[in-house]
Amino acid sequence: MAGKRKVMGRGLDMLIKDETMPKAVDASAVGAGGGVQQVPVADIRPSPWQPRSDFSTEALTELVDSIKAHGVLQPLLVRKLDDGAFELIAGERRLRAARAALLEKVPVILVEADDEKVLEIALIENLQREDLNPIEEAEGYALLQKKFNLTQEEIARQVGKARASIANALRLLELPDTIRKYVAEGLLSVGHAKVLMAVEHQAEQVLLAKRAIKEGLSVRALERIVKKLLHPRRKSRTEKVDLPADYLHTLSDELQQYFGTAVRITPSRTLANGRKVKGSIEIDFHNNDELDRLLEVIGFSTEL
Repeated sequence: MAGKRKVMGRGLDMLIKDETMPKAVDASAVGAGGGVQQVPVADIRPSPWQPRSDFSTEALTELVDSIKAHGVLQPLLVRKLDDGAFELIAGERRLRAARAALLEKVPVILVEADDEKVLEIALIENLQREDLNPIEEAEGYALLQKKFNLTQEEIARQVGKARASIANALRLLELPDTIRKYVAEGLLSVGHAKVLMAVEHQAEQVLLAKRAIKEGLSVRALERIVKKLLHPRRKSRTEKVDLPADYLHTLSDELQQYFGTAVRITPSRTLANGRKVKGSIEIDFHNNDELDRLLEVIGFSTEL
């Protein structure tokens, strides 16, 4: 929304009560009951601004049973359309349950509101609920940001949550679609998702997410895996052989030719801590005569 940032109310109650917000149509215009009236369920169209896409079957069944026994106790919030039908603003779960309970009419509060105000009310009403999955909640916050140019601090005030909670929720939308789907379905927790955010490449994020699900990894276990991925243990300096391999091979061949027998050279080494390890030369002989020959070759003589 261009121009000056729009300041919203402090929740659904304030949206209805505040004179600057949409007001319930006067009771004389809608019948008795302080603005509450009964309208046919068939005449109510779903809200196009509903942030929730998944509804718990179990919870919905419980609500259906309650409505069958007691009726719809909390009125739905609707607005009148030009063709005479009603558009739902808040109360989607109650509307679904009423239809499942085969109710013909439900209580509603009729409000006058343009599209922008309908969006505002619908989002805040739903975001104040506890049954949105984390992705639906994040998408609702993002829509508030986009449509009303609100800061995270302002959104936090609207829905009664800490700004950090809003920031963390919005970050979930940076994850790949696959991971967002896992979180929405409850296969991964928000904690898992936060850990995966530290991984730079989305392909690696998805692979780790699938591994976490397959192996049933806890958030802590996934943290350890990601930590190793991001901060691999630095290899300690390896020891250094003081003679190049090519030279060592050539020298061994030349010494074997010179002595006429097998010669093995173990070069000296420099360890990672700088300490030197001595090398050695082994010259094979098979009897005393061969030993005497070798001693003569190296110029050593002794009288026994």
